[in-house]
Amino acid sequence: MDTVYEPLLEDRIEIGAPAARVWDLVGDVRRMPEWSPQVMSTRLRTGYERCELGAEFTSRNHEGELEWITHGKITRYDAERAVAFRIAENWVVWSFLLEAADGATVLTQRRETPEGISDLSLEWTDAFMGGQGAFTESLRTGMRQTLDRIKAAAEA
Repeated sequence: MDTVYEPLLEDRIEIGAPAARVWDLVGDVRRMPEWSPQVMSTRLRTGYERCELGAEFTSRNHEGELEWITHGKITRYDAERAVAFRIAENWVVWSFLLEAADGATVLTQRRETPEGISDLSLEWTDAFMGGQGAFTESLRTGMRQTLDRIKAAAEA
């Protein structure tokens, strides 16, 4: 069993657009299927009308033929600066951080594990996704694709 994982995955990209334009793309978690190759759909849970601190959502994800549902909660929502959400099933925190830079924006995407990763998630990754090393490489590739897609949309 390959249960070793990296506590922080991070990638960044410079986008030739102001932070307000980039925020329009990343500040709404319901748009994640447009950017992430792993996310198929995202919807706010009943009782939540918009993306804001504390809002909860459900996502349908896939890796190859495997599909699964996750439940997220927005844990940081700072307009034009940062959005973060924690996934209940694996405890990881995903975030987008925006930094203005001379008319451009540096966008950073992170996956952090401040509470570790749940035993269930570790077991499933080892059993169904080729182990932590292979899944981490898949996440890194997906993060790069996500950032490239956001850049293309913001600069269009």
